[in-house]
Amino acid sequence: MILTFKVSFVEMWNHVRHAGYWIFAVLGMWVLLYFMNAWTWRIIIKGSGDCPVPFWKLYKITITGFALNYATPAGLMGGEPYKIMELTPYVGRERATSSVLLFAMTHIFAHFWYWLTAVVLYVLFVPIDTRMAIILPLIALFALSGIYMFVRGYKRGMVMTIIKFLSKLPGCRNWCRRFMEKHAEELRNIDCQIAQLHGQNKHSFYASFCLEYVGRVMQSFEIFFMLRLVNVQGTMPQLFMYSFVILAFTSLFANLLFFMPLQLGGREGGFAMSTVQMKMVGASGALLTLKEAMTIAVFISIICRLRELVWTCIGMLLMKIGTKVKGNISPVTSQQKSSMVEEQ
Repeated sequence: MILTFKVSFVEMWNHVRHAGYWIFAVLGMWVLLYFMNAWTWRIIIKGSGDCPVPFWKLYKITITGFALNYATPAGLMGGEPYKIMELTPYVGRERATSSVLLFAMTHIFAHFWYWLTAVVLYVLFVPIDTRMAIILPLIALFALSGIYMFVRGYKRGMVMTIIKFLSKLPGCRNWCRRFMEKHAEELRNIDCQIAQLHGQNKHSFYASFCLEYVGRVMQSFEIFFMLRLVNVQGTMPQLFMYSFVILAFTSLFANLLFFMPLQLGGREGGFAMSTVQMKMVGASGALLTLKEAMTIAVFISIICRLRELVWTCIGMLLMKIGTKVKGNISPVTSQQKSSMVEEQ
């Protein structure tokens, strides 16, 4: 992406300078968003019993977990094992695993509803051409399929289903069989804890889901600030609707390229395609030309990428802070932690 990106470093620096103090607003907004993520995780942990983990610790682990997810291929393969290892000394491996999986499920579940909401908003407020008339039903079908799959997963558990699916893939069959034989009881317990949140702790389930969905909606303000900055015309609700849809389609496209570290190129491409498609009005009162829309898309993607890199660095640095377990809880030994790394 760096070698083929048709924007010079001078232009990128000019975009950053143009954003000015709004960069601090964008960066600061994520203090609240990560707070909401940590709060969601705490609700999920408390849904299966006591939560002996200090909130500041959950907050720190949440930031680092997202930083690892950004920086490693295959998305959740980086941050989730780290979060399980950090939480295990407090609540045990089974509860740690189930709470982290539940948080990841709730996070993704909220994304599916967010994408479906964006399709409805687009149909209601944006002129639809032939291409979007084909794409929108496909996105809606994808979102509804994901929602259905996760509802079934919440009711029955999802771990055993995933392991059974992996056992059908070439090269994974023998490993999955050995893993299931060795950890069958633990996997069943984790699935029971996942199903328990949905079946017996409705309040915790809906509270965690609402927090995650509201977090996705609030993230739209990141783009809203920048649309205002580049003088895109429209009422406040209209600009927020643009921001909502742009973020939804960009996150969908970027998540389809989950195997790329930092979703490099995918996120930029998503911003470009969704911004061009919105048919917004510029400062002149006329519809934005393709070149103008692309310029705005590049501006948004650069500021969002800068925010992402700053918070990734913060998350990596926080890895070294507050690593000791305090209280009457026995921390895992280095040998046990090594064993956990291998199993994850």
